[in-house]
Amino acid sequence: MDEDLNERIFKYKDENHTAFIVGYTGETGKELVKDLGRRQVFKKVYLLGRRTVDLGKDVGPEFEQRIIDFEDVEKTSDVFAEADVGFCTLGTTRGKAGKDGFVKVDKGYTLNVARIAKENGCKHFSYCSSNGANAKSWFLYMRIKGEVEEALKGMNFNRLSIHRPGMLMCDRQESRFGEKVARGIMKPIAALFPTAGSIPTSVLARGMINDVISTVTDDVKTFENRNIHVVAGNVKSE
Repeated sequence: MDEDLNERIFKYKDENHTAFIVGYTGETGKELVKDLGRRQVFKKVYLLGRRTVDLGKDVGPEFEQRIIDFEDVEKTSDVFAEADVGFCTLGTTRGKAGKDGFVKVDKGYTLNVARIAKENGCKHFSYCSSNGANAKSWFLYMRIKGEVEEALKGMNFNRLSIHRPGMLMCDRQESRFGEKVARGIMKPIAALFPTAGSIPTSVLARGMINDVISTVTDDVKTFENRNIHVVAGNVKSE
């Protein structure tokens, strides 16, 4: 870790920020919890989901799980009043949830959370989107991700970070045959060209955290796949 990053972490800690994470049981969300637990950046981190899970012994007392209803987030709006930073890694697939279920989770739930968070004082919203996100795309997945990005921009957060990762490289607990085959094909390519269309979930999480503690002042900042690698310190900027 470079000296400048160390200094930023210490300064950020002194500011006593509180965060929430939605989507913390997913592969990227789990890496966020792990990295935040190691670095102890926030004085408090609320983990918001439909159920509680075993976080393991390495997660510190600053983490607290809260059950929320994503279709009626107002019922648990109190937790958002304490958080000035929000991480959103919510997501499912059309194959798992069907078209309507995918749209409800990836768009409806995400925007419900963002709206309530903004109304209750969230200053910085960090959203995990996707490479190729485009509100005008013919492809449902890319179109929904693009529509969410545009809607988030309209909410006028003090800071909005949009992360567009390529293929997520991880050992996914939930079996998805197509993704498993694609990752197998991508592995040798990623070994030679780390930023060419893929990113380990651990690197994505580190990039999202490094961005939050950075000195960036842009109202809206979009990070493409290579940018996330750079912010995470995985590769050097050109």
